[in-house]
Amino acid sequence: MKTVFSGIQPSGTLTLGNYLGAMKHFVDMQDDYNCYFCIVDQHAITVPQDRIKLRENIRSLAALYLAVGIDQEKATLFIQSEVPAHAQLGWMMQCVSYIGELERMTQFKDKSHGKEAVSSALLTYPPLMAADILLYKTDIVPVGDDQKQHLELTRDLAERFNKKYNDIFTIPEVRIPKVGARIMSLNDPSKKMSKSNPNPKSYISMLDDAATITKKIKSAVTDTDGIIRFDRDEKPAVSNLLSIYSLCSGTPIAELEARYAGKGYGDFKTDLAEVVVNTLLPIQERYNQLIESEELDDILDHGAKKANHVASRMMEKAERAMGLGRKSRK
Repeated sequence: MKTVFSGIQPSGTLTLGNYLGAMKHFVDMQDDYNCYFCIVDQHAITVPQDRIKLRENIRSLAALYLAVGIDQEKATLFIQSEVPAHAQLGWMMQCVSYIGELERMTQFKDKSHGKEAVSSALLTYPPLMAADILLYKTDIVPVGDDQKQHLELTRDLAERFNKKYNDIFTIPEVRIPKVGARIMSLNDPSKKMSKSNPNPKSYISMLDDAATITKKIKSAVTDTDGIIRFDRDEKPAVSNLLSIYSLCSGTPIAELEARYAGKGYGDFKTDLAEVVVNTLLPIQERYNQLIESEELDDILDHGAKKANHVASRMMEKAERAMGLGRKSRK
C-alpha cells in the first residue's frame, strides 16, 4: 500500500477552501493509502505566533481533521513537534540544501519582501518540509499549486542525499487535485481563499455559523451580466461559486448551469448558502464534541506514538548514512 503524507499549519481556523481542496480528499484517500496527517506546528513558528493562540489552533485543527471524517484506525494523525525526528532530519536536510535554491523559493520571496528582518527559519522552511515527507517513505503528497515548488525541492534533496550518501529515501510524487484544488476568495477571484486574508468576507471559515455563511455568500462578488455560467477566464467569480456549489452538493456544474438558466444571482446565492451550511453543520457538531474531550488527546497520543515509531527508524538510517554518531557495537 502506498503512503500519503500531508501537513497543515495551525495558523488559524481552516476555510471552506481548505476543506474542499484538501481535507475532503483526505477522507477518501485514507481507505486506499497508508496516510499520515500532520499538524505542522514547527512550520507555524517561522513567523511570530502568540503561544496561547498557537496551542488553541493546534487543538482546533486536530479536532477539525477528525470532524471531517479522518479515522484513527485508518490514518495516523499527529502533531509535528511531538515527533523529534522532524526537527532532527530537518537539520540534516539543511546540510544538503543550498542557500541559492532556498532563496529562489517563491513563498520566501513573498513573505520576506519589504521586511527589515525575517526569521532564518523562513528561509529553511523547505528542508524541514522535506524532512516531514521523507521520514515516512512517502509515495504521494497531495498539495495545492502554491506548494508545488517546495515539493520539487523535496524531490531534489532526496535524490541528492540518496546519491551522495545512501539510497534510503523514497522520491515522492506530487499530486494536485484536478477538482477543487484552488477555491478562490469571495471578494477577489484572482486570489486563493485563505485564512490569512485580513478581510473575513473573503473566506468562509469551517466554523462560521449559518447566518455568517449566508451573509458572506450573498456579499460575494459576481459580475454585471447576471448569467450563471462557468468560464474561468471571463467569469472567474461566478465560476468560483459554481465550483463551491458543485463540490458541496455533488451536482455537476453543467447541471447547475441548466438549473439556474434565466435566474438571477439572488436565487443562486441563496441556494448556495444553504448547501454550504448543510455541508459544514455536521462537521461543526462533531468538532464541538471533540474540542474539549479526552478522546481528542487520546487520539493524538496514539498518533504521536505511531509516527515516532516509524520516523525514528528512518532517522537511524539517515544518521548512519551521513556517518553521525558512534559505530554500533557488535
